[in-house]
Amino acid sequence: MSDPIVENTVAQKACTEHRCHQESDSDIHYCTVKVLHSSETQVCLMESENQIKKGDFVLINSRYGKDLAVVLGPVRCVCQSDKDNPESIIRIANEKDLSKYESNLEREKDALRICKLKIVEHNLDMKLISAHYLLEESKILFFFTAESRVDFRELVKNLVSIFKIRIELRQIGVRDESRVLGGLAVCGREYCCHGVTDNLKPVSIKMAKEQSLSLNSMKISGPCGRLLCCLSYEYDFYLEEKHKYPSTGNRVSSKEEQFNVLDVNVITKKITIVSKDGRFFTVPVEYMEKNSSGKWIVLDSYFSLQQSS
Repeated sequence: MSDPIVENTVAQKACTEHRCHQESDSDIHYCTVKVLHSSETQVCLMESENQIKKGDFVLINSRYGKDLAVVLGPVRCVCQSDKDNPESIIRIANEKDLSKYESNLEREKDALRICKLKIVEHNLDMKLISAHYLLEESKILFFFTAESRVDFRELVKNLVSIFKIRIELRQIGVRDESRVLGGLAVCGREYCCHGVTDNLKPVSIKMAKEQSLSLNSMKISGPCGRLLCCLSYEYDFYLEEKHKYPSTGNRVSSKEEQFNVLDVNVITKKITIVSKDGRFFTVPVEYMEKNSSGKWIVLDSYFSLQQSS
């Protein structure tokens, strides 16, 4: 069985978003694991620092039941919310567990096909995403998306009569759908929600505006139809940096004339300005400063440099 993509960024789970404490008790050890089917991560308690290592397959208690997960790595800085009710690792997966997981993958294909047929028969407005057999429990999980609530009681009865085991249907959102299924994003890399982090943050159009990105929804939306998760990655950087520059649309001046700011590029650290007679200049930020009254000015040394060149 091929190892799933493991990103180091997941191993340090969301410490900046919650009250985070450096573990002082050297006898307590934590690690982050990723559930193979749902791509969800959770912090688990280890018996010892050397109990497991990155890349090991383990059996854990996920929120769906006992399931197979891969170890992403140890966690040194653990959020208080994860410390309150940490899950323990049941055991390291053996060859029998891995073999059963592989065989379950084939069974899930049949379960998915049958469930899709029954959804059509019951005329239910829902989109089936995946089917999953838990490793040590007699239960099948079916994940689906829908625009509204779905009465699937008759569907469950039908499926129970076919599979003769417990059936559980879980409605998830479109972003969760991408996390479960995975795929390649517009950047050519694996979906962030699948390969980097399952901690899906709210993303707004304001984040795209602050980064001077195109507001074309086709360019800033992911395959799930929602705004790209990566819009939030550099948002704080842009907010902080833009305080060091004049804002777009503001006026700046030199000793001789005034200009309007057309564009601010915090990456190249250059500001594009235009004079009243339509002349354009691209000014490096080091040639601009605020005067005593707090207004931005273009230093004379910039124009002297232009004349000499």
